[in-house]
Amino acid sequence: MQPVVKLVILGRDGILNEYRDDHVKAPEEWHPIDGALEAVARLNHAGWHCVVATNQSGIGRGMIDMASVNAVHTHMLQRLMTVGGRVDAVFFCPHTPQDGCDCRKPLPGLMREIGRRYGIDLKLVPMVADTLRDLQAARAAGCEAHLVLSGRSAGLDASQIQRMLAQVPGTEVHTSLGAFAEHLLRRDHATISGPGELH
Repeated sequence: MQPVVKLVILGRDGILNEYRDDHVKAPEEWHPIDGALEAVARLNHAGWHCVVATNQSGIGRGMIDMASVNAVHTHMLQRLMTVGGRVDAVFFCPHTPQDGCDCRKPLPGLMREIGRRYGIDLKLVPMVADTLRDLQAARAAGCEAHLVLSGRSAGLDASQIQRMLAQVPGTEVHTSLGAFAEHLLRRDHATISGPGELH
């Protein structure tokens, strides 16, 4: 039987790199969040494939062209390589909210495309988000929803986080992408070790 691919879906802005209200329009505007690239590398080294799913409405708004998007992603991949990490692919929605597409999160189109590309049941796929919109996209696609308290969620207080979680029950919360990676690797270890073998 074909082994199941171990796959994680990551948001980009606010997860891997610092979020900008005016969009990341050039490589020099792409700044990694402390520890995020190393977290991807840890997941990779444990056999996890990582892909990015990101809304990039700056394309549809005319704020950034495809050549610039590709340059930003090339820079991102190069920075990952320097710490021994990789992202297999970047799936992005170029549309504005007014375009009525099915790929702009919170709709699940991007995730479903990823599921088809990898031939994987999305119920087996953790998705990492920093916004309610992305958590809702994870839920709509059937992915495991994970919130990291970076990017747009970094400044939320406990009551705001609880209101968000009430809208997407079952979401797991992590202080950072590094903490999420640690959670996933511990869970892997527990599954391999089996019950009664952890001390």
